[in-house]
Amino acid sequence: MVLSTKAILPILWEMFPDHPNLLPASFRRSDFSGRCVAKPFHGREGAGIRILDRGDQDKTDGEPCIWQGFAPLPKFDSRHALIGSWIICGEPAGIGVRDDLSPVTGNMSLFVPHYFA
Repeated sequence: MVLSTKAILPILWEMFPDHPNLLPASFRRSDFSGRCVAKPFHGREGAGIRILDRGDQDKTDGEPCIWQGFAPLPKFDSRHALIGSWIICGEPAGIGVRDDLSPVTGNMSLFVPHYFA
């Protein structure tokens, strides 16, 4: 459960600042003056994710969330692509490729899983 919550992201950033595999993350919106992303603690498959531009005020509707630096997904033929990975007992077990016309992929995005045997 701990690894499935976005609340771990600011903690990881605090433990490993400037790590090349992490984006800056915080529990405070004020830590970002430019474009950033608001993510609910327990959102899945893009639910509740909002991309905010400089000066945008975010309304969290009381739902706890984190803010993270913005990194645009790569686009191929007008589709935004995202690769997710699965680790089981510390070993790579598979990846999932998700793509969508929206810059935030969701549960209706195209998805192709790949299992490592």
